[in-house]
Amino acid sequence: MKTPKRLQPLVEEGLIDEVISRLMSGKEADVFVVRCGEHIRCAKVYKDAIKRSFKKAAQYQEGRQVRSGREARAMAKRSKFGREQEEKIWQNAEVDALSRLARAGVRVPETFGCIDGVLLMELVTDDTGDVAPRLNDVVMSDEQALEDHGVMMHYIKLMLCEGIIHGDLSEFNVLVDDDGPVVIDLPQAVNAAANNSAKAMFLRDVNNMRRYYGAFVPELMHTQYGKEMWALYEEGNLTPNSTLSGDFADTGEDADVGSVLDEINAAMEEEFERRDRIRDADQGD
Repeated sequence: MKTPKRLQPLVEEGLIDEVISRLMSGKEADVFVVRCGEHIRCAKVYKDAIKRSFKKAAQYQEGRQVRSGREARAMAKRSKFGREQEEKIWQNAEVDALSRLARAGVRVPETFGCIDGVLLMELVTDDTGDVAPRLNDVVMSDEQALEDHGVMMHYIKLMLCEGIIHGDLSEFNVLVDDDGPVVIDLPQAVNAAANNSAKAMFLRDVNNMRRYYGAFVPELMHTQYGKEMWALYEEGNLTPNSTLSGDFADTGEDADVGSVLDEINAAMEEEFERRDRIRDADQGD
């Protein structure tokens, strides 16, 4: 296919030898299958902020570290330099998160660098070499669903131990190859310790996984892994080796009505976005 303009500099620099096809076009990025020497990889081209439609981006970026006071002031003033720094932070957030999570033991695509808003990374495939399907496109047995749910709870635990919350985890952001689930799409990764919405986002991520796998194994719908993990995290007792039961007993303290309403609203927005993604996927087939 014709080389897209944003990929042309990488072709000229010899980082990409051939653009094979467009894999997908999303609200935040376009993804292409490319050849780099003997390797088939994918190139994720982040869209400019003016073209992105990621909802409540500022809420997700809260708590991300800025290298200098000058950059922070420029971002607050929304100057040209400040907007450029915001873009760099947005683009580098995924690279940083993927690298940290890979070291922590979470299965994520391997990265090969982010250049001028283009992330080169591993193309996750099945045993035949075809692109691995999203979790949304997979039908599995009860036994497989129970096993993979356990794997995802372990990955989410490892992520929280690293202080990272996916923030948009659903069946659309998990691939499935022959070795199991692979977590993808982390540009909106949330700082667990410095974001006021961290708990609500974390519980939503866990409950999205519960909802998906619970369609195959209904008893999973009664589990409370999200609350169990968050309680351990707040107490400073969550470790990669923590044994989880899925049980959690509420303390009976008065509910924080504001937080409850925030979670309800977040769940409603997630459901609307899920339906939009299903519609977009159907239209793309």
